[in-house]
Amino acid sequence: MYIRRKNPIFAPTMNIWMLAFLLLPVAAMAYIGWHVWCLLPLSWIWKTLTVALMASSFLLMFAGVWRTTDRLPLPLATAVYEVGTSSIFVLLYLFMLFLLLDLGRLVRLFPRTLLYNNGWMAGGILVVMVAIFVYGNLHYRHKYREELTLTTGKPLEKPVRLVMMSDLHLGYHNPRKELARWVDMMNGEKPDLILIAGDIIDGSMRPLREEHMHEEFRRLTAPVYACLGNHEYYSGEPEARQFYRDAGILLLSDSAVVVNGLCLIGRDDRSNRHRKSLGAIMQGADRSHYRILLDHQPYHLEQAERCGVDFQFSGHTHHGQVWPISWITDAIYECAFGQHRRGATRYYISSGMGIWGGKFRIGTRSEYVVATVKPE
Repeated sequence: MYIRRKNPIFAPTMNIWMLAFLLLPVAAMAYIGWHVWCLLPLSWIWKTLTVALMASSFLLMFAGVWRTTDRLPLPLATAVYEVGTSSIFVLLYLFMLFLLLDLGRLVRLFPRTLLYNNGWMAGGILVVMVAIFVYGNLHYRHKYREELTLTTGKPLEKPVRLVMMSDLHLGYHNPRKELARWVDMMNGEKPDLILIAGDIIDGSMRPLREEHMHEEFRRLTAPVYACLGNHEYYSGEPEARQFYRDAGILLLSDSAVVVNGLCLIGRDDRSNRHRKSLGAIMQGADRSHYRILLDHQPYHLEQAERCGVDFQFSGHTHHGQVWPISWITDAIYECAFGQHRRGATRYYISSGMGIWGGKFRIGTRSEYVVATVKPE
């Protein structure tokens, strides 16, 4: 039985994000809509219809934010989610393109007529946008395989093969059919253990329940250990924990366990302001084994180094998902993507197996990690 509960801890953060989602894209939409109106060499009726269609697609995004999609039939809800969230990325690239053209016009690189009643320019922009997002979708569907070798001087009877993932974001846009493909990929690696660093769930439990996605996890041939991510709090933490149990996923929530000669530590997401400190969690982690930390959000990497963690695996950043947002994540985090090291502690920050919103990867990649831990 799934019970929907509101999470009072997360409510203030949600309000801030919803306000940002509302104000910034609305301003961008107004700027783009004005440019499209001026650019199209059509009658005012067709201009109005075109801008209205763009605005409607953008407004569908809020159906997902406010969970209106949960009241729609599943196929319709999926379409609404896909169109609404994809429009954010289309808006971003149209905004950058028109801004670049405006700057060029101001410094007299382009004539003013380039952006007024110009069918050739409108057609060229359409071709460029279609090419960018077709590429972005195909690039997302390709899952990059990152291979790591981790060595330890601590006792280990034999090498341990790990498959590690983060940010599956299962829901309306990553349905059971896609999860089944991923499960086949994971089984094909013949791992000893599978580790997932949070955000298995996207935002709504409804598609996971209706498609019985927990059954796909049961097909995995290796034990699965995971920690919670911030999207498990979006979807409702009690329901998320129940889904983990139904899926046979062993949740490490501020706890540690020794498996196959490795000490696995899972930290609750920082959305829970009352989670334990890493130092307190590590008191229950066996120091005689190679210690792997799963912590969804890669903040304060110095804590793992200070606490003697051998390897930390995190996700959350998506590496921005599309360029140039990747520049922002690079500025926010000490390491937003890839391998990193602090002292004796190694890190890998994954850009994620799945994706939030529109299925596009531009300048970033979707990936999973295959790591072998072996004695020195």
